[in-house]
Amino acid sequence: MLLDGKVCLITGSGGGLGRAASILFAREGGKILVTDMDEEGGRETVRLVEEVGGEAAFLPGDVSDDDQVRALFDQAVERFGRLDVSYHNAGIMHPDDTSPVDTPLEVWQKTIDINLKGVFLCCRYAIPKLVEFGGGSIINVASFVALMGAANPQIAYSASKGGVLSMTREMAVQYAPQGIRANALCPGPVKTPLLEQLLKDDERRENRLNHIPLGRFAEPEDIAKAALFLASDLSSYMTGTEFVVDGGITAAYLTKGP
Repeated sequence: MLLDGKVCLITGSGGGLGRAASILFAREGGKILVTDMDEEGGRETVRLVEEVGGEAAFLPGDVSDDDQVRALFDQAVERFGRLDVSYHNAGIMHPDDTSPVDTPLEVWQKTIDINLKGVFLCCRYAIPKLVEFGGGSIINVASFVALMGAANPQIAYSASKGGVLSMTREMAVQYAPQGIRANALCPGPVKTPLLEQLLKDDERRENRLNHIPLGRFAEPEDIAKAALFLASDLSSYMTGTEFVVDGGITAAYLTKGP
């Protein structure tokens, strides 16, 4: 098993990408700390992990709150005795996040607080724990829009994910001598309820699909498999990278034509 005995904390794992990763990591022998503000969703993820024979515990927490994040990592180590993988997946994509001119300031601030400050706070408290137990893997979820402009404007989201990417590189260099690997996972659009809601307009949906050479949105399991690679020793010589899983979006020069 790729994660045999490793303790893995996954934020935003009450559903979507975090839930898919929790189940896959558990199948590979990981002990999973499910964290989310959605208690019902988090406990359902624990149930699903246990259903496949894994071990999991739910810890509630708001990643944008310093005190809650500190407590979250303390409780994680108390629960399973160590920490090996810290996967920072929690994030939002607000429907009112559009252009710099039109995005409400409160939407900008909320997006930065969760997507960027939240990752910073998780790293702030994960790093000392990982160092204490001999090192480990940090996976920060960025996005393909950290690497290129988005077809559909989402200025706060793009800015937050660009910050995650830069922050991950700096941490990777700083903490490599202490046995910590830090990589940024950059997904393309993933088929989740949030994306379906944002792209319920057919024209906007087709605009997105036209930019994906593989012709489909990712499934949550596609991203979970990439995260598993970064969490495991298969990626033992990788740190400071942008691991792009986007169906070819960032490789394409033009949208598809007739």
